[in-house]
Amino acid sequence: MQQDFFLKEKTVAMIETLLQSPLIKSTLAGSLSGTCSTLLFQPLDMLKTRIQSPKALGCNPGAINIAITVVRSEKLKGLWRGCVPSLTRTVPGVGVYFGSMNWLRTTFGSSDPSAWESVAIGGCARTVAGVTMLPFTVIKTRFESAQFQYKGMGNALATIYKGEGVKGLFSGMRATLLRDVPFSGLYLLMYDRSKKVVREYQLVSTPTAPMVHFSCGICSGFVAAVVTQPADVVKTHMQLDPSKYHSVRFVIHNIYAKDGVHGFFRGTVLRTMRRSMMAAFAWTFFEEMIKRVGLN
Repeated sequence: MQQDFFLKEKTVAMIETLLQSPLIKSTLAGSLSGTCSTLLFQPLDMLKTRIQSPKALGCNPGAINIAITVVRSEKLKGLWRGCVPSLTRTVPGVGVYFGSMNWLRTTFGSSDPSAWESVAIGGCARTVAGVTMLPFTVIKTRFESAQFQYKGMGNALATIYKGEGVKGLFSGMRATLLRDVPFSGLYLLMYDRSKKVVREYQLVSTPTAPMVHFSCGICSGFVAAVVTQPADVVKTHMQLDPSKYHSVRFVIHNIYAKDGVHGFFRGTVLRTMRRSMMAAFAWTFFEEMIKRVGLN
């Protein structure tokens, strides 16, 4: 009895120590922000995937038409198709991203980061999160496309592994990193710089207010999303049909041959809306969370 009591006390003490870790705090705060933002903006991601699908090449289905078709055939819940794999990917993924970023900043960063420092930290943190969660990104994309009849997450993992091997679970990795690493590097650069401008020029009375973070996040996300849009289209093709779209160069040539330059910007409005709002919401939530948990 006494031994069990001391064992429980030791376990509780260990958990309390872990929860005081800056890495754990930032990871948990990031995961919470990822949960909320994913639930809010999943319909935009689903519609974007349908528009970018290889089946849409050479035609212009339109987001509104796709949304109406989805609601008619799958009811309103159809707009949240792929939400479970999206949460499975985003919640731990955003947590890993924020945890990695906070660790890199506190370990190697400075109080006033340079442009290259922001780009490097954002890019490295996204690389860790992107590679770690890539299998779930592949599953999420396939669920959203409605081209695959998986019965659930476990079935999707097993089916892809059985039919395509490990390579299938990591399909589109190069295109994903070509999209996510520049996005995160550019986003963090602009986010840090815009907050610095607000603070130095005293544009508002309270530079740490949530609306300041949200506004800076929206602007930063908009620019970063537009710049990396072509890589997102390439990534979608490679993850939906890796046997055909086996290389970045082949996908680029195929898209250009069928759709021209326009093909690389399919779903730009939807992705820009989702990425800018999701990033702004996640960062605002994260900034508020780290204030409350006492994370510097």
